[in-house]
Amino acid sequence: MPNKRMAIEMRFEYLKLMQERYRQCGKALRGELLDEMQQMTGLHRKTLIQRMASDMRRKKRRRQRGRRYGVEVDDALRVIAESLDYITAERLQPNLVWIARRLEAHSELSLSPSLEQDLARISVSTVRRVLQRVGQADARRLPRKRGHASPLTQGIPMRRIPWDESEPGHFETDLVHHCGYSTAGDYVHTLQLIDVATGWSERVAVLGRSYRVMADGFQRVLHRLPFAVREIHPDNGGEFFNDHLLRFWGQQVTGIRLSRSRPWRKNDNRFVEQKNHTLVRSFLGNERLDSVAQTHALNQLYDRMWLFYNLFQPVMRLKEKTYLPNGDGTHRLQRRFDTAQTPFDRLCATNAIAPQERQRLEQLRDQTNPRQLRQEIYSLLDKLFETPGAIAGITEDVHLSLSMPESLQKGVAIPVTLSID
Repeated sequence: MPNKRMAIEMRFEYLKLMQERYRQCGKALRGELLDEMQQMTGLHRKTLIQRMASDMRRKKRRRQRGRRYGVEVDDALRVIAESLDYITAERLQPNLVWIARRLEAHSELSLSPSLEQDLARISVSTVRRVLQRVGQADARRLPRKRGHASPLTQGIPMRRIPWDESEPGHFETDLVHHCGYSTAGDYVHTLQLIDVATGWSERVAVLGRSYRVMADGFQRVLHRLPFAVREIHPDNGGEFFNDHLLRFWGQQVTGIRLSRSRPWRKNDNRFVEQKNHTLVRSFLGNERLDSVAQTHALNQLYDRMWLFYNLFQPVMRLKEKTYLPNGDGTHRLQRRFDTAQTPFDRLCATNAIAPQERQRLEQLRDQTNPRQLRQEIYSLLDKLFETPGAIAGITEDVHLSLSMPESLQKGVAIPVTLSID
């Protein structure tokens, strides 16, 4: 018997091919073919003889299998899937019970003991089928540039943050351009940081790429993070590595390690590059954003997304890589992922977050209705697209887009807690 059973479709195709050989050969050879088919498919010998004499057409069940879960489960899955923005069944299934309890606390659904038991035992495949049947519709709107190393970066190590990094605080960093189809003038960028160990994500909108707006964006992230930053890992762009920003990291903010990607190796920042699409481009598309008002509107959107994607959105993390032989001297890569958990839950499983911060965020999550939060995100997205852009010929004052303009203009260091043990 093979170690892995054949899928039904594969078994039918295999038996169709064997049927031609079976009908053309003699009695002695037929016995050998039956032995081979029995070993490959695991079917009984008499069953195989009947199959060889049939037309090998698949017949529908005379009696279809009944449904195990009723409409109550369908309705609950519809609400939960909408509340988590229609994530995959693999990410949804391990988190059904706890998110259902939170939605019940906010009167979004009624959770009976029997429904809770059904949500606890339902399989990933059944969740996927139910969501296809109820017609989940993803309502999200689907609608860079790297330089060579400069003398400033010679002392900054090039590396990739390991995929199995277990210590929170190692952030891949990138800048997403919202210039539309023209790079003329100043326009809005998204500064995004992704923690490799937990999947925690931070996004800030900045107008232009000057030192002042970039420093302001980093300050905003550092003040909001509930755990210490140990490493900032961007690409080799001049917006990250210049005299002013390197002085910012050395004087105003200390205790953080800087590293950089290898030139023209986009996969060195693979985690943040993936989130550039799912958490930025899939919402904003390629629209041009170039005004102070749009910058503030986008930061309002990102503030709500910060809560939604860090406290409510389960993510899967790669836990194992195995190279399997193909039999012809080559190998294929098999990836295995762990059970989906929210970035906040992954963070709580470590010692990187202080007890008071954990308690504060747990209370915030308990008080937040995830379904209503998702609706707020899309309302803010509509508001952003209704906000007017810059007027041609009039330069926008980027200082008005800063979150702490006076401190940065005067060059005053803003205290940032970086308790790195």
